[in-house]
Amino acid sequence: MNPQVAKLIVAIILDVLDFTIGRIPGFELAFDIILGAAAVALWGWPGLIAFWEVGDPTGQIDGFVPTLTMIALSQMGKGKKTHLED
Repeated sequence: MNPQVAKLIVAIILDVLDFTIGRIPGFELAFDIILGAAAVALWGWPGLIAFWEVGDPTGQIDGFVPTLTMIALSQMGKGKKTHLED
């Protein structure tokens, strides 16, 4: 399996978890920090964008934004050589 596709699948799973268990009061902040760390582990510097979810004081709004999936989609295809670069 293509590593970028695998990262996209992981991102989708984590976003679904954020929408479900990540909305539990008292747990949402810890889960957002865990997701931010996972995003940095998966994509490096671009993964820092995921930490915006920590700034949501309600812990509810960020569950409706698939941040990790959007980061994964934005990173797909980056770092690949094209046939024109050979």
